[in-house]
Amino acid sequence: MGLKNTIVDLMPGRLVRIFAAPYIAGKGIASGVAKADEIHSRLGLYSTVDLLGEEVFRREDVEAMVQVYFRMIEALKDRPYASISLKPTQLGINESEAYCQDNIRRIVAAAAAHGMHVTLDMEDRHFTDVTLRMFKAIRNDLDNFGIVLQSRLFRTPDDIKALHAKPCKVRICIGIYNEPPEVALQDKADMKARLFEQVQLLLDHGHYPEIATHDEPLIRRCLEHLDKHGVAKGAYEVQMLLGVPRTELQQEIVKRGQIMRLYVPFAEDWKYAVRYLKRRLAHSPSMALMVMKNMFGS
Repeated sequence: MGLKNTIVDLMPGRLVRIFAAPYIAGKGIASGVAKADEIHSRLGLYSTVDLLGEEVFRREDVEAMVQVYFRMIEALKDRPYASISLKPTQLGINESEAYCQDNIRRIVAAAAAHGMHVTLDMEDRHFTDVTLRMFKAIRNDLDNFGIVLQSRLFRTPDDIKALHAKPCKVRICIGIYNEPPEVALQDKADMKARLFEQVQLLLDHGHYPEIATHDEPLIRRCLEHLDKHGVAKGAYEVQMLLGVPRTELQQEIVKRGQIMRLYVPFAEDWKYAVRYLKRRLAHSPSMALMVMKNMFGS
């Protein structure tokens, strides 16, 4: 992973943009809104619109992020097929937990006024405890709030069991952060097997799993298992990233009468987009091959 990360880090931002542009809606709120509208009208897909940005340290930059979220909510408020997501490191956790929690609460409350769902993203292991604390505190008062959990972490089954008494939407994914062997699985097959188990565990505890993966055999295994056990199609959904070429599978899921949702990121400042894209490329070099397929239709 070290060499791969180094190669990606050395890639010029312009080259990253060429290879990974299909994965970002564009610059500005309007680009995210337009993409959400397009994929819903053309393909019947739902979206989670995300403002790219993490590791924001200056208070003025955090405040600017908060204001963008308020404008996002206004722009998306009449679109039941769109939700939003946010990250602690873009909303003040580097200053204090109390400050960050207050910012998140303000955004979730504004979204609640329009019946819009908000997902709190999960970052690396250093933020797991504080993210869950803030989520539970806000979820006590606001029902339009969900969380992300990562199947690779050993702690995740316990986090599911202790999540919240009220049913929650939970995006369950492998996670893209490189975690050490003392806290996380290292083998992709093991991570996928654990994700499959955690989908059922979430259902057992009354939650709504958002199955976030591009692995077609894993998705089919989950769907077959849930069908076999009579789980209602409205009790869970499938999620993928914008730009990943899985159109046939996505349309198959839509035709099943289920929500198929894409993560639709946009940037106010391109530097945040480049960071996101570099992390994605480092996690999955096959992303470049996917982009080539998109570009040349092969």
